[in-house]
Amino acid sequence: MGRTVKLNDIDSVVSALDYPVSRETAVEEYADVTLSLADGEENMGDIISQSSDDTFDSADDLENELMNLLPRHAVGEPYQSEGDG
Repeated sequence: MGRTVKLNDIDSVVSALDYPVSRETAVEEYADVTLSLADGEENMGDIISQSSDDTFDSADDLENELMNLLPRHAVGEPYQSEGDG
């Protein structure tokens, strides 16, 4: 059964692996994880599979790469702030 994780909770998910970890292992580990984004959902394994990195040395490494690979809609509309009004 798949898991759904909010984008701001991925640090707890990626920290569960033993590092360093290969891209292939990370893709397999997160194939059943759906990321809940500001505008829609994405499969975490699919996103990681797009990485050009063969290995992730730490949870921070994997999280940073994941954030870099997310589509633009992942965090909402560009140049908008929820605090402005």
